[in-house]
Amino acid sequence: MSGATEDTAPAPAPERRTKLIEVSLPLEAINRESAREKSIRHGHPSTLHLWWARRPLAAARAMLFAQLVDDPSSRPDLYKGEEEQKAARQELFDLIEEMVPWEATRDERIMRKVREKIAESHGDGPLPPVLDPFAGGGTIPLEAHRLGLEAHASDLNPVPVVINKALIEIPPKWAGRKPVSPTAELRHEGSWRGASGLAEDVRQYGKWMREQAYARIGSHYPKAKLEDGSEAAVIAWLWARTVACPDPACGVEMPLVSTWWLSKKKNRPRWIKPVVEGQDVRFEIHDGPEGPSDPPKQGRGAKFSCLVCGNLTTDAYVKAEGVAGRMGARLLATVVEGKRQRIYLEATEQHERAAAVSGVTASDLQERMPVNPRWFSPPFYGLETYASLFTKRQMLALTTFSDLVGEARKTVERDAVDAGMGEAEAADYGNAVALYLGLASSRAADYCSTIATWSSNPQNELVRNTFARQALPMTWDFAESNVFGPSSGTLDIMVTAVGKALDLLPAEQTMGYVAQADATTRPYANYVINTDPPYYDNIGYADLSDFFYVWLRRSLRDIYPEVMTTILTPKEPELIASPYRHGGSWEKAEEHFESGFVETFTHMRAGHHPDFPLVVYYAFKQAETDDENGIASTGWETMLNGLIQAGWSVTGTWPVRTERSGRSIGIGTNALASSVVLACRPRHVTAGSTDRRGFLRALRSELPDKLRKLQEGNLAPVDLPQSAIGPGIAVFSRYAKVTEPDGSPMRVRTALGLINDVLADVLNEQEGEFDQDTRWAIRWFDQFQWSKGTFGDAETLAKAYNVSVKGLQDAHITASGDSKVWLVAPADLPESYDPETDSRISVWEAAMHLSRVLDGKGAQSGVGPAGELLAGIRARGEFDEDAIRDLAHLLYSICDRRRWSESGQRFNNLASSWSDLQAEARNAEKRGPRKPQHQPLF
Repeated sequence: MSGATEDTAPAPAPERRTKLIEVSLPLEAINRESAREKSIRHGHPSTLHLWWARRPLAAARAMLFAQLVDDPSSRPDLYKGEEEQKAARQELFDLIEEMVPWEATRDERIMRKVREKIAESHGDGPLPPVLDPFAGGGTIPLEAHRLGLEAHASDLNPVPVVINKALIEIPPKWAGRKPVSPTAELRHEGSWRGASGLAEDVRQYGKWMREQAYARIGSHYPKAKLEDGSEAAVIAWLWARTVACPDPACGVEMPLVSTWWLSKKKNRPRWIKPVVEGQDVRFEIHDGPEGPSDPPKQGRGAKFSCLVCGNLTTDAYVKAEGVAGRMGARLLATVVEGKRQRIYLEATEQHERAAAVSGVTASDLQERMPVNPRWFSPPFYGLETYASLFTKRQMLALTTFSDLVGEARKTVERDAVDAGMGEAEAADYGNAVALYLGLASSRAADYCSTIATWSSNPQNELVRNTFARQALPMTWDFAESNVFGPSSGTLDIMVTAVGKALDLLPAEQTMGYVAQADATTRPYANYVINTDPPYYDNIGYADLSDFFYVWLRRSLRDIYPEVMTTILTPKEPELIASPYRHGGSWEKAEEHFESGFVETFTHMRAGHHPDFPLVVYYAFKQAETDDENGIASTGWETMLNGLIQAGWSVTGTWPVRTERSGRSIGIGTNALASSVVLACRPRHVTAGSTDRRGFLRALRSELPDKLRKLQEGNLAPVDLPQSAIGPGIAVFSRYAKVTEPDGSPMRVRTALGLINDVLADVLNEQEGEFDQDTRWAIRWFDQFQWSKGTFGDAETLAKAYNVSVKGLQDAHITASGDSKVWLVAPADLPESYDPETDSRISVWEAAMHLSRVLDGKGAQSGVGPAGELLAGIRARGEFDEDAIRDLAHLLYSICDRRRWSESGQRFNNLASSWSDLQAEARNAEKRGPRKPQHQPLF
């Protein structure tokens, strides 16, 4: 028995309008702006407070819009026929391209057009509320708010709860209000638009906090004396942790230094030179072309050489010394502000004494960090509590800032009453200002811990923050920033950043609503859900956020007592796969994640607004790719399986990138797709079932047309496998069950592998549409890439395609010599090529020359010249120019399979730039005939 069954056709879904996100998107524009957004800092909402793995605002804005607006194909009453629908869809694409740049967020004309288009799709009545139940850093609720929708955000973790309150709940309450501070900037009353009045008060009371803090603890932050006797402001003090040398005969205090570099500027490099004098070591500042000596750190782990005797520590020894409380710290150097440069000074006793602070206690910080080596290294070296991550002086500064947030709140209340507010309103306003001051103080902790380090980078000589990555690593030489100084890590800079972000928030839209809630149990009735859930085992959000929570709780628990009830953030219900919470068991961790996912998305299915698809972001870790199935990863498979078990059918998948288009680091890595956005609809309750053969039959029937449309939308080849999951898994997930020949249910991973196989078949079938020369070149490329093969093999393959090796060489596809044949790489083709005088043009030759010009260097390269070349190819009229794009897709798939990263990048760039090339070709045609060029013999 094969186990085969007759197909039970899925019942038709209730009639509903298909949304744009389920049909097509201008991914190139969305991804370009998402990548560009990474370089935008001033005023960006991410500068309000750190959170991990934020989605780009551009992507969230576009996906929300596409989730809410109708695709023209679902409106035959408005758009008659495919051509009208295609034109209307292009108008939506044009509007998305207008709205995704960062500058568009402040262009009311554009945002008004966007809101009107959303309202047009919805018809009469209020727009539906949008909910993100895993709100995190608040990107999705903020963009829903910006689009004029009633935004709702919830999270189990108190840290994102207060971040989201600061983004969407507080600003609308005080929109258009002038500041109450007596020292606020004077403006015409009508000029306090949005939350600018609140932002001004945050700045003014932040200055007051800084003045008060300096008056209390400024003596511990002295200036530094320069050689000429003048004084300069300190930027940072550079320290190294120390242990006693493991050799009892030596026993000196060993500095655990990983680098001696201070500055790597070419014109004035600086470094530390250790000088050994008997049993003593002192540190001098040096410069010159020779550079520093090798640092004590040796390889991975805590292996350091003693500067006095040369003895080498083991990792186990340093851990034991740390756990025993015998790890100290030694001041190496002081960094001060000079005239347009950093000045590095040798350590002095005065500055060591200034750092010696006693009597600082903070009970909130005595909680222990988790013993989880994946995200936390310090506990293994004796730094077990949050308090142990800070020097005594850092503790003094941060506790002072926390206490002053409460004092500032009372001052704001008094000034608000004096400005005419009632007592209740003034108290509410004091809480609002205190929230932002609390966030600024918490941000300061990111630069004010012993995990922060000094950057000797020529462009950025400054203190690097604690969370340079999504973990708390162990650092050996650390930088202690001057919280009253002129560079990174100061309270001034934190307050300024928070105020600037607040200034630019869309405060004049509808009210926002934020709640602390568990996503597995909260209600979902009639919300449109757009969410970015935790990513399997990628990030330990709750554990990491405790670093900030201990400070935020000190500042804000009187304002949000119902949110900050626990000493640390809730851990057990957090929806991640973390084995250390389950006795080290991966199976139990995965079961916790998947069962919680199923429970959450089952509740969503029961309550989600029926007129709209569910939209879910998911981090796609292709590095976990399974060799057999090619596209699955553990977290990816588990997430899809949870959605399907919860009764959802996936109707679309879209890769969202945050790197530059067409410039992947390597094929087969997660260099481009940082996450995948899924559109889902509830599976009909009467959905049928099928077997493997029926599933494959449906895939082969439906997937080729869907893939062709994806290619026609100029989807980058690197994104095609992920995007193909959408229409493929849509077939799989619309069935209640797909069975294997033995009667067992098909695994999601198996389905993903079959989808990938069909994708490969479709791309290979496109080969038959090319000319014979191109087909030969494809097969040769698959075997040799640009390497040489024997003339005999080339002749054998040529006979199979009814071409000749000499003809291929005459067509400038190949070159030969010494009985060898090879494909001519794009970079080796003649620069003076003119397609209009080519006696034998092929799709292959056209593609190689376009790639040569597109990726070349110099004035005659890039999109513009490549577009002019395409105009000449088009003028020949010998083949459909889109065949060039299809060839680029096919060649990329070969490179992906073969792991040929450089060639893969080249063909990915050609396909993803196709619409730009066509536009430039049209412009070239309008300019008139091209000037003929002489084409030399090859």
